[in-house]
Amino acid sequence: MIAKISSGKDTAGLIRYLFDTKKAKDHTDPHLVASWDGFAPDPGRADDFTATRKLLVADLDLRVKQARRLGRAPERHVWHCSLRAATTDRHLSDEEWADIAHRVVAATGIAPQGDPDGCRWVAVRHAPDHIHIAATKVRGDLRTARHWNDYLTADRELAAIEKEYGLHQVVRSDRTAAKRPTRAEQEKAHRRGRQKTSRERLRTTVRQLVSVATSPEEFFHLLADVDDVRVDVQRFPSGDVRGYKVAVEGDTNAAGEPVWFSGSALAPDLSFPKIAERLTGITAPSVNEAGGRRRPNPWHQATAAAERIPHHLDQSDDTAAQAHIAAFAEALDALPLLAPSHLRAQLLQAAAAFERASRSRIQADQDQARALRSTVRALRTAPVAGDASGLAMFLDVAVLVVIAAAHWHRARRHDQQVVAAQQALTYLRVAYEHAAAQPLAALAQHKPRTHTVERHAQHIRAVLPDYAEQIFGDAAWPALAAALTQAETAGHDTRQLLRHAADQRTLDGARSTARTLTWRIQRLSQRHAPSERARAALARSAAPRSAAPVQTATATAVPPSPQVRRR
Repeated sequence: MIAKISSGKDTAGLIRYLFDTKKAKDHTDPHLVASWDGFAPDPGRADDFTATRKLLVADLDLRVKQARRLGRAPERHVWHCSLRAATTDRHLSDEEWADIAHRVVAATGIAPQGDPDGCRWVAVRHAPDHIHIAATKVRGDLRTARHWNDYLTADRELAAIEKEYGLHQVVRSDRTAAKRPTRAEQEKAHRRGRQKTSRERLRTTVRQLVSVATSPEEFFHLLADVDDVRVDVQRFPSGDVRGYKVAVEGDTNAAGEPVWFSGSALAPDLSFPKIAERLTGITAPSVNEAGGRRRPNPWHQATAAAERIPHHLDQSDDTAAQAHIAAFAEALDALPLLAPSHLRAQLLQAAAAFERASRSRIQADQDQARALRSTVRALRTAPVAGDASGLAMFLDVAVLVVIAAAHWHRARRHDQQVVAAQQALTYLRVAYEHAAAQPLAALAQHKPRTHTVERHAQHIRAVLPDYAEQIFGDAAWPALAAALTQAETAGHDTRQLLRHAADQRTLDGARSTARTLTWRIQRLSQRHAPSERARAALARSAAPRSAAPVQTATATAVPPSPQVRRR
């Protein structure tokens, strides 16, 4: 059930609208279902409609006129609340709507329960699925009603009503969502043939630039270079930045002036103080490693950092978890700038959907996610065209991160964030399927010899017995076998790689275990292969936990690894 609350100056105009059946064709059988004392005149059930309507308006306005004589009446004295049930809900009776109306006016402070000086109000039903509550804000003691935060208090009461009446439970906001475009903005965009309003376009642009900037100064430099965006940076007398506002080139108001949007008008986390907090202490990506060392693959680094996010979400520190979710959202914002053209549409939709899941009422401890943000910025130097598997392996992990974020929000009753994460998951999975097809097919072309494949299969049965048959029946099994062969050729012990890959995170959430293992093996095999001495040490450390209870002369040289624990 949804509530819409507004204020006005004309009691007679509101009552006229609520009982109108000529202009409003959906108004059928308008009548009162409840009132402040249960005896208010009902124009919908009276013989003389016009006279009764005037009498009702006079009764509602009585205290307003009394307070006006004393100079105490509020300018906007009318309180209007519409309550609408979901289309899937059953039709409520007049008595049920009356009970709901009493509970809402009590919860919002218009007419507290047991208060004889509560405001005068009526509930009008002119359609099967909703009612309107019309009230005047002057109490019996001629004070103005205390109805601050009435939308939130009404929303909380409606949540309880939905459960008690068995109605559809609406996904509710925690007031951290970005402001939606107004109807006027939508109509202007439609007239100009644009799919998005200026507010939405600017929000996407600013979020993408924040995701790749390494400092507030660089953010403003990047923003100034965008062709169709105007920027106005406000400063204190000291010269320090106070804030900023942006406008789309050519978008003007009736006076011909640019339509400006402050950062906070785009989204709560895009105000300058919020941006500065996120970008302070970010390490800029370096093109070359000092000393001539091989530079780590930025996609592998970002994937490894993202893979640790579910672990952070499992911890008890909510402020750190919120920071990692926000930093991961920045990674999604950056992907459309790096991905090939055929993936950008899905990645843009995924980022736009997850944007709502990146914020909650929990204050983020941004210091906890500095390392993750630095790895995201390093992706600027790693175009996807040169490493198709890099994007695929990152998206594979991104799917698991979004699932974990949805679980985290659900446990904290962040309903809108859960829905947003589920929407982002749909787009990400489609993007991943397209991104993974080419690198997996390229790997599968390097099919190893039959006896090599059989050896890899034996290792998988020993290390991952619970997943072995699932892996062998997967279409990505040839690609995994090729990745294991490449790692073996580079000097790695494939059994140790499989153990490490399985220990990084449970495989239960993966839609394709073989594909997930392929990306992990590829990433792990990029590290330097351990020396003979290191491999011997690893074998000795693994022996006590996996040794057979009875040693015999025919025992295998390499003991089987323990099974991966299922959730």
